[in-house]
Amino acid sequence: MDNAKIEQIINKHQGQANALIQVLLEIQSQNHWLPKEVIDQVSEKLDVPLSQVMQIATFYKTFSLIPKARNQVHVCTGSSCHVRGSTGILDKVQDLVGIRPGETDSEARFSLETINCLGCCNLGPEIVVNGKHHANMTPDRVEEVLKDYE
Repeated sequence: MDNAKIEQIINKHQGQANALIQVLLEIQSQNHWLPKEVIDQVSEKLDVPLSQVMQIATFYKTFSLIPKARNQVHVCTGSSCHVRGSTGILDKVQDLVGIRPGETDSEARFSLETINCLGCCNLGPEIVVNGKHHANMTPDRVEEVLKDYE
């Protein structure tokens, strides 16, 4: 991500320190991750200590300090989804994209994460791809969902 784009995002929020999370969210949304040099630039431009920016970037699971793919898949493995078969769904996703949770495929098409709860327990098991929820999943439906994101 180029410096001009980062500057544009920061300026949109008038360089206010209280916009830190929003600035990081917008950068993450466009870049898919937060490189160290970007974090340094945000810290400097918002006049927020680097330690505070890092604390935010590492606390929230939304942020990533490693490169992520174009398509981010989250499989809910919380209690309700687990009881309803999320293990089979996770296995199917892993088989189809060839990676395990915490990994990104070599072509940067997919990143895979598990998440403890998506807050939609009555709709589980569930996966989220690029922020779009897919409820009442079955292993047989996983391929159908993922083909739309290749």
